[in-house]
Amino acid sequence: MSRNTVAEQLVRTLIGAGVTRIYGVVGDSLNPVVDAVRETEGIEWIHVRNEETAAFAAAAQAQIDGGLAVCAGSCGPGNTHLVQGLYDAQRSGVPVLALASHIPSHQIGTGFFQETHPERLFGDVTEFREMVAHPDQMPRLARVAVQHALGTPGVAVLVLPGDVAGQRATGPADATPVTAGHATVWPGADDVRELARRINEADKVALFCGAGVRGAHEEVIALAEKLKSPVGHTLRGKEWIQYENPYDVGMIGLLGYGACDDALQEADLTILLGCDFPYDDFLPKKNVVQVDRDPRRLGRRVPLKLGVQGDVAATLRAMRPAVQVKNDVRFLDAMLRRHERALTRVVDAYTKDIEHHTPIHPEYVARHLDEAAPDDTVFTVDTGMNNVWAARYLTPNGRRRVIGSFTHGTMANALPHAIGAAYAAPDRKIVSLSGDGGLSMLLGELITVRQHHLPITTVVFNNSSLGMVRLEMMVDGMPATQTDHPPVDYAAVAEAVGMRAIRVTDPREVRSALEEALAADAPVLVDVVTDPNALSIPSRITADQVTGFALSAGRTVLRGGVGSMIDLARSNLRNIPRP
Repeated sequence: MSRNTVAEQLVRTLIGAGVTRIYGVVGDSLNPVVDAVRETEGIEWIHVRNEETAAFAAAAQAQIDGGLAVCAGSCGPGNTHLVQGLYDAQRSGVPVLALASHIPSHQIGTGFFQETHPERLFGDVTEFREMVAHPDQMPRLARVAVQHALGTPGVAVLVLPGDVAGQRATGPADATPVTAGHATVWPGADDVRELARRINEADKVALFCGAGVRGAHEEVIALAEKLKSPVGHTLRGKEWIQYENPYDVGMIGLLGYGACDDALQEADLTILLGCDFPYDDFLPKKNVVQVDRDPRRLGRRVPLKLGVQGDVAATLRAMRPAVQVKNDVRFLDAMLRRHERALTRVVDAYTKDIEHHTPIHPEYVARHLDEAAPDDTVFTVDTGMNNVWAARYLTPNGRRRVIGSFTHGTMANALPHAIGAAYAAPDRKIVSLSGDGGLSMLLGELITVRQHHLPITTVVFNNSSLGMVRLEMMVDGMPATQTDHPPVDYAAVAEAVGMRAIRVTDPREVRSALEEALAADAPVLVDVVTDPNALSIPSRITADQVTGFALSAGRTVLRGGVGSMIDLARSNLRNIPRP
């Protein structure tokens, strides 16, 4: 029965903003909000095992459906657990509202049990973090928080003491329509003319694309065709630009493969399109221009000849009439050939006698997963070596999604992200590429998946090692220390919480196990025992890093990338544009 509390007013305001669920852990100061959710139709509480998971799940949901997602944490430790996932949401640029409940309002400042200072705690995560200290402030502050999260887009934090949440509301919920902030940012005319001039004067132009090319695939490919430009991409940009792209030359960076590095370094002009690539050591330092809708990103990685504020698609459309066609294909031809060779060079590393190789090559698992998964699969990927396998083996097609902590870079994100993705896209297959290190950090979320009957396929790359950390130590010439641990049977763990599980130690059983799991309309964990020595290095490394590898004994190091991208690269060679 409704008591018209501040908490109920908050919940009704959230429903008006399109919110249908809140992820969190129930408890003390949050109880009025949880009870308001129970009493109100149109919204549900999604119980998880850790507030960190709640924030990750909200972030993934927002990435899939583009709407506002909400998570919650109780006072003190509940709030501090939220921080990790909120950092991920903030750095991914997705709209998430965190409800941070607080100790009784009259106890604030006394060192009360579980007291923290949320306004300070979340200071590095969001510009908006306000506390509702009196019922009169609700629902206006809730409305402002919602608009901040959607409009940035990013994270907003609303702090609500438990006793205030339980008080009687003084007015109705706020029914003001929310604005999602999807307006097109058009570039200035002078910037467009200057960008076109620089392109026309350059002989060899390379394009480097980030997540900001979402929605601009047609415009980028048209520009590449006109300029005969190779096209590279970041990991976050991969899903938006690599498919149906005859100019693709791969990635740069720690996960890099192919000829992207050569293309960027040898170009007369490099155009950064919607990307904020943090590893500036891999970026060219001369003759670079950048296009981004957010002016704060312009020039913060490398010095620019020109920075253009504007959406990528809008900027390229505005510039199209002024850009001259280039007929010389020698630069593009050379880069595509190098790209194909870089990919082909390591085919034998995972195909030669692979059906007898144990432990199983992780590349082999990733390749079969890519082939077996449906065309609209949502993949969530743990940080570490799983990022490498996702970058090099998951084939985008314009419908698939690949979600990870690609900017914050935290471990343990894949399964929590999968939980949010499962709610955002109930009609699509959700696959978590979990490292055993990441899965073990938030292992309790297997219970969450089982409790809510989420049909997530969790593929565990179980190598009993922190593979990326091992690689980092090798690069620095250090022996791998404290990176390995005793084997764990994660299939047995999953079965213990009531999930279906398949353990794979024979490579000949990989494909059938994956197909069985993907066909199930229920949670399934596939525990694949993989080779900890299957490591990978960037497409360009320094002399010091080579020395570091030489000092580290007995490890297998792969260069480049394989998977179905080889077929794409070879096809592109046959279709090089000719004058």
